[in-house]
Amino acid sequence: MVQLYNLHPFGSQRVVPCKQEPAHFCCGQDVLFVASTAASCRVEVFAVREQGRCEALGSFATLGPVLRMAHSSAGDYLVTIEEKSKTTFLRAYMNWRCMSAGSSRVCVRMVGHKMEESYSETLKEQMSVVEMPLSDPPLCISCCSVNGDLLVGCKNKLVMFCLKHRVINQNLTVLDFERSLILHIDNLIPAEVAFCARHIAIATELDVLILKLELVQQSADRAQEYSTASLELDEFIICQKPVELLGEESKQCEIPVTLESTEVPTEDTKHFQVQYLLFRRFAPDQSPFGLCEETKLHSIQLLPVYQTGMWICMNTQWTRKLLSLFCFFSLPHVGYLYSIGKLVELISTYQYSEKSEQAVLTPQFLHVITSQNLQCFTVRCSAAAARGEDPYIDTTVKACPPVTLDVCTLRMQLFIGPRAICHFKNHIILLTKADTEDITERRRPTRRMLSRKADSIKSKTNSESEPGWNLYIINTVSTIQLYREMVDYSRTYENVKTESCIHLLSEAHLLVRAAIMDPHFLKSDEKEDLLKAFRESCAFLGDCYSRFDTKDYHLALPYYRMSGLSMTEVLKRLVSEGDEIQTYERGFIFYLTHSLNEDSNEELSKESGNKVLQIFYHADPVQLPHILCSPSMRNICPLTAMKYLQKVEKMMPSVVLTLTKAFWALKMGDLTMYEHEMDSYKETTLACGFIGQPRLLQQRKEGIVMPTEFAVHLKEMQPGLLVAATVALHENSKIELEEADIFFKMLCNSSENTIPQLLMDFWEALLVVSSKEDILQELLLRVTSQYVWRISRKQFPETKPLKTTEDLINSCSHFGLIVPWVSSIMSVGCSYDKDYHEDISRLQSLLCGQSINIASALPVLEPLTEADNVGLTVRVLCNTRLGKYEEAIDQLLRRCPDALVFYAQHELKGDNQALWWNNLLPELCKRTRLTGNDCPVLTSSLKETLSIVAMELELRDFLSLLPEDGTAAFFLPHLLHCSQRKLLT
Repeated sequence: MVQLYNLHPFGSQRVVPCKQEPAHFCCGQDVLFVASTAASCRVEVFAVREQGRCEALGSFATLGPVLRMAHSSAGDYLVTIEEKSKTTFLRAYMNWRCMSAGSSRVCVRMVGHKMEESYSETLKEQMSVVEMPLSDPPLCISCCSVNGDLLVGCKNKLVMFCLKHRVINQNLTVLDFERSLILHIDNLIPAEVAFCARHIAIATELDVLILKLELVQQSADRAQEYSTASLELDEFIICQKPVELLGEESKQCEIPVTLESTEVPTEDTKHFQVQYLLFRRFAPDQSPFGLCEETKLHSIQLLPVYQTGMWICMNTQWTRKLLSLFCFFSLPHVGYLYSIGKLVELISTYQYSEKSEQAVLTPQFLHVITSQNLQCFTVRCSAAAARGEDPYIDTTVKACPPVTLDVCTLRMQLFIGPRAICHFKNHIILLTKADTEDITERRRPTRRMLSRKADSIKSKTNSESEPGWNLYIINTVSTIQLYREMVDYSRTYENVKTESCIHLLSEAHLLVRAAIMDPHFLKSDEKEDLLKAFRESCAFLGDCYSRFDTKDYHLALPYYRMSGLSMTEVLKRLVSEGDEIQTYERGFIFYLTHSLNEDSNEELSKESGNKVLQIFYHADPVQLPHILCSPSMRNICPLTAMKYLQKVEKMMPSVVLTLTKAFWALKMGDLTMYEHEMDSYKETTLACGFIGQPRLLQQRKEGIVMPTEFAVHLKEMQPGLLVAATVALHENSKIELEEADIFFKMLCNSSENTIPQLLMDFWEALLVVSSKEDILQELLLRVTSQYVWRISRKQFPETKPLKTTEDLINSCSHFGLIVPWVSSIMSVGCSYDKDYHEDISRLQSLLCGQSINIASALPVLEPLTEADNVGLTVRVLCNTRLGKYEEAIDQLLRRCPDALVFYAQHELKGDNQALWWNNLLPELCKRTRLTGNDCPVLTSSLKETLSIVAMELELRDFLSLLPEDGTAAFFLPHLLHCSQRKLLT
């Protein structure tokens, strides 16, 4: 693996025309702040234009020499730690841009000072200095890039100031601070802090601690009680040796944190608790270069990565949506980059060639200065953030180079005496200060640095009085330019070092991806060029994984998909014209196999299709039957397809191959060959064969299932095989129920609201084999609804059903035997067409079974009224299944007393037997009395009922049921029978 690519990320450089030697500097939104050394106590401000050109905006005095300084993009303020008379002060400079307009007025006020309207009106036109007194000297500072809050590090504590927008009147809002929270941290003296999105990173000389402030629900009256309990020291593991504690384990460090809320409690007061994310301790001699007395940490940073183009409103302010957060810190010879998210993990380690002075992390690069070099390393932030933003990364749809991709050095640029560095947009600001011996070397032409522009050269007077120092703005080249260089450079490794070629193209891809993830990308002038480069880089990576023999060959598929290239375009990139002996790697075959097995709308030309057949015949012949069923191969010559299939059949015959031959025989119009192939296997075997390749029957076009010529032919000649095959596809999750509906409707040219008989055959066949309860109930309701529709409209099926009612009863447990009393009802004065009678029988059989949910089916059965015997059987069956026997008996008494005894004999058993004498006997006596001899059916039913009751009841109970006004001669035989049964027992 190549570790140093020696690319050119640094472009031209310009010298910042400082009047005094810089002590500290930092960047604003579009400006550079430079604090001079102790002599002048001033901050110079420079506007940074295109290509790093500097334009002096002015300067302002500080209270004393600046020890630390930082700028907040949120609020556009500069905060400093200054020293005067051996006392340190914390100051924030607001509205500093006024001085560039010529105003020299300055307002100094204390933090939180209540401003009168008359006083504050002047703030519009003058710079405002906010002094923030602290009980302990401030040691380090950091501004949150998300909301502008300020974190100040002091001995054994951190103080947080919230940035406030105070509304003075309708026309004026003033920025101010409010001391809101103090984190008391025992036994800790922070050397550096970083603060972003309520995440806090603290570095001492050898320790790193990362915390997160989590919001908790707490009432305002408990604000003073709010703190996290300090843990006793004996609860910690004392870390004497180098240690790394991640996530929950980091609680085991010996650094307890107590929170103290200092803001005035209100209803909107936020309450926090501390979550430990990471603790790492280094030993003084922890260096790959042996004992190092100056081993100490430096350059701790929190780098936010935002969601592409996503802005959210927070406290009436629009801000970017944070996607991922990264933390970097460094020892003299090694740097560490962690991802701080749901998981805290080390994603990269950086080894420096010599001792580092300072480092700055950006979304695209890590820039490190040593005693003689400005070094540029690749970073993996965009790879980690992409996985947080897109759940489809690392699938067959999308890909991204891994977070674990080896880091490499893009450039080691010689400079004399680098001392400090910071980053601003696409610029690196670098302070160099050469020793006396370096200045002599500096004048030699062989030690020239980057080419300077002709303007902005430091004044001669300054050079004489303060020799050896320079402040440079180094313009980093555009993403597109560096991307092009990486791509060109990768070609030198194509045929020599495969992994190096892939590595460099992966770097180029991540470079472009990071630029696209920039929150200002959507407004970028390079937007279209970056998107084009992104697609191009995906295509290059697809080529690599297709051409090279690598373990990650499968990545060819997602990268080609992301490139937007068609199969035809990919074939042109990889297939040599006229080369019959060209070999193809696994990645290319993997890409082609998946692409052709998808339901694509792209149709290959006849020539491209023939080339694909040739490729698969030599590389993976077993795939040929499947490839030939692809919609993309529609234009292939049938004779050529059959020739290849016959070759493959000699090596590896199969049912799928036979069906594929039949498929192409139909395309050729050769019915003799078709019949020969279809006779090779039994029908059940053929039906199962379609599972291996469903596209023989149905193909998708723009997401819609379309029947093939094969399916159309089967519909006419072998509808049973077609139905059986579709059932097999459904049971093997190759087709959904709704898709099957569309398939059969299209096959039968039915309208959307019409159910063809072939679809009914499919539903009925599926009822026989399906075991999924939700599918069963759906099917039962569907077939019931269709039976009812046909019966109520006297609509016959357009084709003969594949199975009779008797077939269904014998093969499907959901269809029950039709009970005698139903047949009895239907025999009374009913005459039906044979086909019409089939639907009635199927419906009655379903209702006689135990599977259908009657309660759910009632709305479907509603169209069948009680006007005829069919409706009566349906109503009585439903009432019986629902346990409403009294209603069923009443319906039969009113409509068909002939079937009453049959019904009672079949249904009134077990727990329901008492209905014979409690309901049926009294009701029959009552109705017989009213009709007299005019209804012999009622009399006959009454006699049968009396016979049953006499057999079941005791004589006394039987007597109590008989009517007092009855004819003794009518009841006497039954009384004697009951009495004789008693004597016999």
